[in-house]
Amino acid sequence: MSVKKVNKRKIFNDPVFGFITIPNEVVFDVIEHPYFQRLRRIKQLGLTHLVYPGALHTRFHHSLGAMHLMGKALFELRLKGNDISDEEMLGAQIAILLHDVGHGPYSHALEHAIVTSLHHEEISVLFMKRLNDHFKGALDLALSIFENRYPRKFFYKLVSSQFDMDRLDYLKRDSFFTGVSEGVINYERLLNMIEVAHDEPVIEAKGIYSVEKFITARRLMYWQVYLHKTVLAAEYMITRVLKRAKELSLNGEKLFATPALSFFLNNTISKEDFETNPEVLFHFSNLDDYDIFSALKVWVNHDDLVLSELSKALVFRRLFKIEMGNNPIDKSYFDKLRQLTMDKYHLKEDEVDYFCFIDHTSNYTYQPGSDRINILFKDGSVQDIAEVSDQLNITLMDKPTTKYFVCYPKGLL
Repeated sequence: MSVKKVNKRKIFNDPVFGFITIPNEVVFDVIEHPYFQRLRRIKQLGLTHLVYPGALHTRFHHSLGAMHLMGKALFELRLKGNDISDEEMLGAQIAILLHDVGHGPYSHALEHAIVTSLHHEEISVLFMKRLNDHFKGALDLALSIFENRYPRKFFYKLVSSQFDMDRLDYLKRDSFFTGVSEGVINYERLLNMIEVAHDEPVIEAKGIYSVEKFITARRLMYWQVYLHKTVLAAEYMITRVLKRAKELSLNGEKLFATPALSFFLNNTISKEDFETNPEVLFHFSNLDDYDIFSALKVWVNHDDLVLSELSKALVFRRLFKIEMGNNPIDKSYFDKLRQLTMDKYHLKEDEVDYFCFIDHTSNYTYQPGSDRINILFKDGSVQDIAEVSDQLNITLMDKPTTKYFVCYPKGLL
């Protein structure tokens, strides 16, 4: 009796793009792997749902969407006569599919708290190399593109640049799930206008207004969603509670934690450890949002005041107050807030920084330079969008917008 072959050309029904078809059996197998399935348990926007309740979509959604857009972009480039092989199509789609596979829980919080030696892109490469070994070299080209080693550089630019399929998906998807309509972009128009010139992705001149909207939408989404002041407060708080947990654990305190979280709380992990010790990547592959939040729920009742108060603030959404402005925070005002915080919580000098702190955040609207968005004109010339747009002010775009802020518990003043 013959065994029926499994149909691996599956379809996902995506709320943003509609039906997404899995283009290849290798892609299906990669998606089925536990490394990729873990992304179902990591929210795309971390703690943003505490401000925008609908922002509960995951990095799994986002990665599939980015792969879908990559397929559409490459199909359009083929229609315009660009020589793109089936192997290159597959490699680029797998590269963008796995671009976030190394992300830790709650957005970038883990990178600044308990795994501080390397960024998620580097961990993504390690996961991709493991998957490549597992699939006997099927990801060779995807890795080459992802690491910018492939000679045809426009593939890498479609994975990582100021106009890549990552940004194209997250702007569209994040605006959809947050309900922030300012982030809506005409991705279909942009992809219909895509071309390659001088081994760089370019947008045909008749799509220039869609590019302007894309850049403007990104700016608005950063200040209205990604760097929203209350979202920032929540992200700084979860970073601090994880730092406190690691500090206590390294000092011998036994904290409730899943095996994966416990491993990182009780060990100082270097980049070399990730590369040479298989146990490190194994535990990281089992770490997701659920590990962190289940620990916070238990830490609410811990004897350590810093750990318990920060955990309560996150679990019960008692977020710190945050004041944000264009100028650095006045030192005398900050000192007053620190003293009030110490008095309210009976904190020691080395504990108050967990509750009252100042910092700043910056964002570029657009960065002209080597990584730029190029416009292709009918005469074959190519120019940076910043040089030809009558809507985008180059003098404002090439400088970061910096905001200064102070965070402290509510009820001090």
